[in-house]
Amino acid sequence: MEASATFKEGMMFDPRLPVARDGDIAIVTINQPEVRNALDLSLWQALQRTMAALSEDDDLRCVVIRGAGTQAFSAGADIGGFARDFADKPAADRYATVLHHGFQSIRLCRHPVVAMIMGACIGGGAGIATMCDFRVGGEGIRFGITARNLGIWYAYAEIDPIVQMVGTGVVNELLIEGRIFTGREAYEKGLLTRVVADTDVEAEAMALARRICEGSPISARFHKAALRKLRGNLAVPDEDVAAQNDFVLTEDFRAAYRAFLEKRKPHFTGR
Repeated sequence: MEASATFKEGMMFDPRLPVARDGDIAIVTINQPEVRNALDLSLWQALQRTMAALSEDDDLRCVVIRGAGTQAFSAGADIGGFARDFADKPAADRYATVLHHGFQSIRLCRHPVVAMIMGACIGGGAGIATMCDFRVGGEGIRFGITARNLGIWYAYAEIDPIVQMVGTGVVNELLIEGRIFTGREAYEKGLLTRVVADTDVEAEAMALARRICEGSPISARFHKAALRKLRGNLAVPDEDVAAQNDFVLTEDFRAAYRAFLEKRKPHFTGR
């Protein structure tokens, strides 16, 4: 089925990831407000399928990603499923592959993608936002990547776009220091394209999307692809890429996950 036929109003790959149309704009909503719009494995898969199909829709000129409600853009991965998803190294590798394709489907989408950020934008939610071409957030948002709190680490391909956007200094703050930025701080660091009052986020994000739609769509698609191609391939050895999920073998990860389930602060030993 043609993507343009698939993504009519109200159609979707997963009911938790509905797609609406506003003229030339597709609005993808992460609809899991009861868990702060966190994504489990099947929802990451639905994100990849959704973005890939939207990319093929020639009737579109822009995609907007948002979270349901105003309390969270997304809290990222559903940590409650980690016992299954990271049961061993093969399971961790499978999970990481799904996440990678979910993240990269946003980056590889032919159309410009705008993140409409309200509330918490944490962990994988911040990862989704940084894969977008534009990020509009409110003054009161919370933006951060909390991988260190679980003894896990981000993959090379997902770190690189953030480095390209804001430089290693800010990425150090996000990944190593574990800073959680307000909307104003995130804007000053270059993590947001625009910061507005919390009540104005939806209006500003949609206004941005409509301005994008006023230009030539083939020009926008070329420029988006050109910026990606100019970056080129990552110079990371295959053996390093293969080892990037080895956190699942560490005591720090196991201890942090137990601490999460028991609602206490983890103690890291470096093993």
